[in-house]
Amino acid sequence: MAAAAALEAVAPTGALWGLVHDFVMGQQEGPADQVAADVKSGSYTVLQVVEALGSSLENPEPRTRARGIQLLSQVLLQCHSLLLEKEVVHLILFYENRLKDHHLVIPSVLQGLRALSLCVALPPGLAVSVLKAIFQEVHVQSLPQVDRHTVYSIITNFMRTREEELKGLGADFTFGFIQVMDGEKDPRNLLVAFRIVHDLISRDYSLGPFVEELFEVTSCYFPIDFTPPPNDPHGIQREDLILSLRAVLASTPQFAEFLLPLLIEKVDSEILSAKLDSLQTLNACCAVYGQKELKDFLTSLWASIRREVFQTASERVEAEGLAALHSLTACLSRSVLRADAEDLLDSFLSNILQDCRHHLCEPDMKLVWPSAKLLQAAAGASARACDHITSNVLPLLLEQFHKHSQSTQRRTILEMTLGFLKLQQKWSYEDKGERPLSGFKDQLCSLVFMALTDPNAQLQLVGIRTLTVLGAQPDLLSSGDLELAVGHLYRLSFLEEDSQSWVAALEASGTLATLYPVAFSSHLVPKLAEELCVGRLDLAREDGPTKCSWHLRCLQALSAVSTHPSIVKETLPLLLQHLCQMNTGNMVAGPSEVIAVCQSLQQVAEKCQLDPESCWYFHQTAIPCLLALAVQASMPEKEHSITRKVLLEDEVLAAMVSVIGTATTHLSPDLAAQSVTRIVSLFLDGNISFLPENSFPCRFQPFQDGSSGQRRLVALLMAFVCSLPRNVEIPQLNQLMRELLELSCCHSCPFSSTAAAKCFAGLLNKHPAGQQLDEFLQLAVDKVEAGLGPGPCRSQAFTLLLWVTKALVLRYHPLSSCLTDRLMGLLSDTELGPAAADGFSLLMSDCTDVLTRAGHAEVRIMFRQRFFTDNVPALVQGFHAAPQDVKPNYLKGLSHVLNRLPKPVLLPELPTLLSLLLEALSCPDCVVQLSTLSCLQPLLLEAPQVMSLHVDTLVTKFLNLSSSPSMAVRIGALQCMHALTRLPAPVLLPYKPQVIRALAKPLDDKKRLVRKEAVSARGEWFLLGSPGS
Repeated sequence: MAAAAALEAVAPTGALWGLVHDFVMGQQEGPADQVAADVKSGSYTVLQVVEALGSSLENPEPRTRARGIQLLSQVLLQCHSLLLEKEVVHLILFYENRLKDHHLVIPSVLQGLRALSLCVALPPGLAVSVLKAIFQEVHVQSLPQVDRHTVYSIITNFMRTREEELKGLGADFTFGFIQVMDGEKDPRNLLVAFRIVHDLISRDYSLGPFVEELFEVTSCYFPIDFTPPPNDPHGIQREDLILSLRAVLASTPQFAEFLLPLLIEKVDSEILSAKLDSLQTLNACCAVYGQKELKDFLTSLWASIRREVFQTASERVEAEGLAALHSLTACLSRSVLRADAEDLLDSFLSNILQDCRHHLCEPDMKLVWPSAKLLQAAAGASARACDHITSNVLPLLLEQFHKHSQSTQRRTILEMTLGFLKLQQKWSYEDKGERPLSGFKDQLCSLVFMALTDPNAQLQLVGIRTLTVLGAQPDLLSSGDLELAVGHLYRLSFLEEDSQSWVAALEASGTLATLYPVAFSSHLVPKLAEELCVGRLDLAREDGPTKCSWHLRCLQALSAVSTHPSIVKETLPLLLQHLCQMNTGNMVAGPSEVIAVCQSLQQVAEKCQLDPESCWYFHQTAIPCLLALAVQASMPEKEHSITRKVLLEDEVLAAMVSVIGTATTHLSPDLAAQSVTRIVSLFLDGNISFLPENSFPCRFQPFQDGSSGQRRLVALLMAFVCSLPRNVEIPQLNQLMRELLELSCCHSCPFSSTAAAKCFAGLLNKHPAGQQLDEFLQLAVDKVEAGLGPGPCRSQAFTLLLWVTKALVLRYHPLSSCLTDRLMGLLSDTELGPAAADGFSLLMSDCTDVLTRAGHAEVRIMFRQRFFTDNVPALVQGFHAAPQDVKPNYLKGLSHVLNRLPKPVLLPELPTLLSLLLEALSCPDCVVQLSTLSCLQPLLLEAPQVMSLHVDTLVTKFLNLSSSPSMAVRIGALQCMHALTRLPAPVLLPYKPQVIRALAKPLDDKKRLVRKEAVSARGEWFLLGSPGS
């Protein structure tokens, strides 16, 4: 038994000795991993490995000793967590001793120490011992990069786990690290070294008398001048080094006396990158510096920043200079002053004012804006700075505005004033009397009103912006000022249509109405109501397009100021009353006038979405009124009112759909449930009790033998129910879905059947999965199949199929694939084939009225990508198998899918699909041509290598299409010819003469937009191959 045990002990030891021999003497690398794996599995201990290495570690040949220590170090790197404290102590002593060995041994020793620095069982005091040994025995900068990196890793590991012990070394640790880092050049090591220095400072290690030495050993790299080699596997960028070094330099005020002169020197240099880096570093330093550190350098810093902003040709340098000045001022502002200390902020700002103030008196000179920017950068740093500069600058600017009479000069002065006014918004003042603008209020208002009455449009624009900023200052404008301001905005809102001032005045009215609702309710809304009444009379007299434009302006102004709940309660009844009165009497209102009112209502609804109370008010006020008007218009009358019938026209109903949808999407579920009961009951049961003025000559029954006019109003039902939140239960849903399905295949009114199909699809999309959904789907499939047979309803059945398919595609329903296959089958249909091809555009596009995310539809992310993956192979296969006469349908469908697919998804598939896209360009259908051109143009920019293989075909087809009868196709072809120039020049040069000759023809095109694209494309082809192109 004893002999057997002895043999078992000898066997593994013998195997270990063999592995050691293979690594040390045989120069094989594999045994190291095998030994480490055996140690981890418990086959050997680290002590047994050391014993097996005994002769190697004592070998007189340095390379043999190095291989032995290398094996031990590699094992320790993988097994350091298994070491006991006693083992760690002996190994540390061994490795420290070997630091005195031959230089060939040192790299392996350092690897072992790195492994031991990771040990949890490291006894106290040994970290300090190891670092002292490295500092004393190793000349780090004479080592290769990898070994220097190992030293930095050892220091990093000990700083992370033995911080208190290292701090016990005091400044000796800092001095030792300075010796280690001094002279480092490799960017990989510098990143680690900079991080160590930053930790030394941020974790309060003692720097002792070595602050300047530590600064010198790091600042010698400033500014970073490093260009990464091509195909650098390490991925170190210049920006990484810049940010790491900046974090060090800006980490402590102790560096200030050494760093600030260096920054001033580099800012004053001629090197752009040095200027930028220095200004950005100064910006970072101001976050940790105080007045004490900056005091002796403020004059020089200001001189350097001023010069860069005044003289630089680089916008980036100017921006960084302004940012640095902002940070300097902020730093001086936040420093706590002693009672007897000098206030450096006031003297600094006085210097800035002294150097910049006089330039503000020269609005035509080039230094006026740099001076204004410098003053605004300083003023934006703190409330104190803002008050100091504003109180000095505003009187000067007010004086200069009156002194200069030219509009351009006044605009410059007012724009500068506006910049200073905007800065005041950053600071809050509890005491109204403390506000710097209070003393200038009357002068500022006078200035703004002068600008608003000036004939110069650009000065008016600046005046409007200034008025908006003044209005945003709390309690600044008096009621009289507000009345005047509202009057000016009212006047500007009715300027000629192409005036920018008109648009700006509407925006300003909306902004200020939120802040001063009473003023706008009192002074603007009554005027607009009066104008609306006058405009209605003018429309009745048919006074022509000018009155229509005035009428439109009035509507836009009403919607623009509807930004406050109290104003909405005045403007909404006005708009609804106006719409009702357009629908009665002798007034002749065309579709455009009614649509204009609906658009204003929609804009008001959008503004109400932000406030739940306003949203509900709009909904319960506007929706019943619109429905009542529409129901009244749909009723049969002996003498038909022309205007009433206008309400039933397609584009007018579409405008009303937008209003109802917008008013419904943001309703809370509780309020939506109240509304849905009444509106569904109106359409299914004819319940008109909630409608205003509900005495109609006959019943409203759009689904039960209703007139064509009544059936058209299903579009309004669609707008409402398809915009409801998903968790709102719809009453009588089963009956509603069946009625919609029946109406969707009614051939007598295409508008009604399409609206019913869209409504059915919208409800299907939101319906939760389950038996009822399956029943609705089965009903729809049966209806579609019956309708697609021979008969008058094929077109309506196809429309139903298309919308149901879209509803299911968006939510990834399993049945969507079957319906898509059915749609593909119709591509070969003689009658429905072209419409089926266009249907793919609908499936891939975003809708505006139903099946929208805003309307709470279930729209899964990446549905387009999934549709592409599932169906494009079948489309391609169907194209190849289809008869010649229906191939264009497949090309059209494919073009629609690819045109709306995200380009990153399309690029990998481009080589297999490009031939079909090129064939689609030969299709006589203009829609296919335009869709394909839209798809190809970005691909020419993003996949030039693939497109280069087909350049001959592309040039020929694009040039042919540049003579197409369709203007849109001609423009698309010329844009693609322009994009072709992004392909490699050697590929294009053989075609250059041909293209330049061919592009001469569209230069004489009768359409200006075509000529414009032709000039652009031909110019690029002329430059092709020239130097610098």
